[in-house]
Amino acid sequence: MLLSKLPDVGVSIFTQMTLLAQETGAINLAQGFPDYDPPQELLEALAQHARTPGHHQYAPMPGLPRLREAIAAQIGRLHADAPVPDPATEITVTAGATEALYAVLAAVVRPGDEVLVFEPAYDLYGPAIRLQGGVPRYVRLPAPHFRPDWEAVRRVVSPRTRLVLVNTPHNPSGAVFTADDWNEPGPPAVRHRCPGAQRRSVRAPRVRRDAPHERPPAPELRERSFVLSSFGKTYHATGWKVGYCIAPPALTAEVRRVHQFLTFAVSTPTQHALADVLEADTADAHARGLAQFYQEKRDAFRNLLEGAGWELLPVPGGYFQLARYDAFSPQKDLAFAQFLAREKGVAVVPVSAFYHDGFDEGLIRFCFAKQPSTLTEAAARLR
Repeated sequence: MLLSKLPDVGVSIFTQMTLLAQETGAINLAQGFPDYDPPQELLEALAQHARTPGHHQYAPMPGLPRLREAIAAQIGRLHADAPVPDPATEITVTAGATEALYAVLAAVVRPGDEVLVFEPAYDLYGPAIRLQGGVPRYVRLPAPHFRPDWEAVRRVVSPRTRLVLVNTPHNPSGAVFTADDWNEPGPPAVRHRCPGAQRRSVRAPRVRRDAPHERPPAPELRERSFVLSSFGKTYHATGWKVGYCIAPPALTAEVRRVHQFLTFAVSTPTQHALADVLEADTADAHARGLAQFYQEKRDAFRNLLEGAGWELLPVPGGYFQLARYDAFSPQKDLAFAQFLAREKGVAVVPVSAFYHDGFDEGLIRFCFAKQPSTLTEAAARLR
């Protein structure tokens, strides 16, 4: 009989709630994907490269050189104060940020190593760490602002700490790491003990204008960091599953050792299409405009729910809204989420799913990356 490596892991809550939405006809504000299409120029570029001879075979393992060069060039334009990564030795194109994260963990974590995880956390982290023989060590981010407790971090860090996962803007809360966070005594203490620190930044372009996103400023932290991002979120194309990992040459070499045996290469026509839009004159305007684009959606959704009894938590970044529902029900969050889908026609995610121990403080998560008509109808049902 096969013994499972993850006997306590079942179907993810995102799949569960999406299936429930399909079963009940509920509006799906649970899973984090838009219900609108990518930019037209990206779709046209993909169609063109799908018809181009020679663009249907394996891309180079690290990613198309022109795409890596376009990524580096845009970083240089958008972040004039940051070093520009070398596209040849510091950028790897991956099958979404999920594969990039798994490749980092597989490259760095050895049996018995500890990985510091801030909770609530995306449900991939714990299982992926455990599959490498690592031990997740959790530090809770307290609601409603989900700011790091650096005293708690210092208590958890040990000589066995191998890696620190930082997700900013944070899923599910939308909290954003600031320059003060990066310069706290906690991160340098971790820096000097850990062979590597990992920073997950999938939603970096979608930070609100009222909460500027800060990168780790210290050179010694950059030298020990993996920075992961996803085109799927940036260009509203989550199903394309294209992301990338930026790291110093020595760390990139280790990620590529794993990547070549994990997926090896990412869709060639898709990489060409993304390179086209990154090379276009409109690329930087799109990146800079995402903050206002999602801020308007956030504000519209919050205004639609105003006065309806929901306690809406602050949302500095990302595209999720957390809410307390104790004015309506004493139920556990999973039961209340199921009730909303079945009885009110809106699917959400219970925030207890983001805790390894199921910690439940009566919060649910809405995704507001939706068309105005979708948000308006969902809010009408929620009121």
